[in-house]
Amino acid sequence: MKLLVLPGDGIGTEITDATMAVLDVANKRFGLSLDFAFDEIGFASLEKHGTTLREEVLETARGCDGILLGPISHLDYPPRDQGGVNISAAFRVKLDLYANVRPARTRPGLGRGHGELDLVIMREATEGFYPDRNMFAGTGEFMPTPDLALSVRKITAHACERIARRAFELARIRRRKVAAVHKANNFILSDGLFLREVRKVAEAFPEVELEEVIVDAMAALLVREGARFDVIVATNFHADILSDLASELSGSLGLAGSVNAGDELCAAQAQHGSAPDIAGRDKANPTSLILSAAMLLKWLGERHGLENYRDAASAIDGAVDRVLADPATRTPDLGGPLGTRAFTAAVTEALAARG
Repeated sequence: MKLLVLPGDGIGTEITDATMAVLDVANKRFGLSLDFAFDEIGFASLEKHGTTLREEVLETARGCDGILLGPISHLDYPPRDQGGVNISAAFRVKLDLYANVRPARTRPGLGRGHGELDLVIMREATEGFYPDRNMFAGTGEFMPTPDLALSVRKITAHACERIARRAFELARIRRRKVAAVHKANNFILSDGLFLREVRKVAEAFPEVELEEVIVDAMAALLVREGARFDVIVATNFHADILSDLASELSGSLGLAGSVNAGDELCAAQAQHGSAPDIAGRDKANPTSLILSAAMLLKWLGERHGLENYRDAASAIDGAVDRVLADPATRTPDLGGPLGTRAFTAAVTEALAARG
């Protein structure tokens, strides 16, 4: 299997190095035969090539089996006409990585909510309120006058149907519950279309219970009784916000794994940002990208029927749990003493010791 590695901005190099160290141990222990290609994105690419994302990088990605995508500093990029391409949006739209899969599971001794969470948020990632992915040409956000800004929301039956189907397929092998999050009481047409497609998909999964929850109510319910939810499916903007909330309730956003999955390709990407304020200081928590890489291995194992890939993913997840269970082997953001390199060493040691 060939993976394209793109470290990104800020702490990207540090947490990518940490993740590569973990993958190296997994590669040897489980005989994964992983091969890696490396390239630059973000500010490093902007400085050398005048753009944060070259078309050649996307073309290379299409020829790989998976992608390891580091964090990006999109908010700090120059305008698009000066080379500031939104890398996450480009990967999701141009490679059709429509399912942003974001689990939130309470890690040992780290939960912040009521009860232990074990849920997965299925986020549609190619349309919605995000103006950089809603038009064939141009942007969905514009200003007719200096004092008036408008933004277009795009919702299609096709995108709603396929993210709903992935959510029900996942729920069927978990606890058989799907919560569809919406704001159809106000967004009558767009969220109404989303719910129409979810209900149609639900008919093909009679063994899975469907619950419909208004987005503001879901925010409160995640805090009060998040443990009762299994799989949550939502449009792009709603799921983006709720997944950060769920991750923080389950322990920390720094522990949140994530993949962007399509039908043919999958990219592992940390759920958090690039944290430039701590870049190069050995303070970054690499857990999110490590767990995202494990999710990528699991996706590859399921897609290609490779048991060793699924075993490797499970082993990485378990190694992270064992390290996080001890307050003495946590990173500073979790109240622990370990820097990035020391934490990585603890995880690789835990991974190598089992087996």
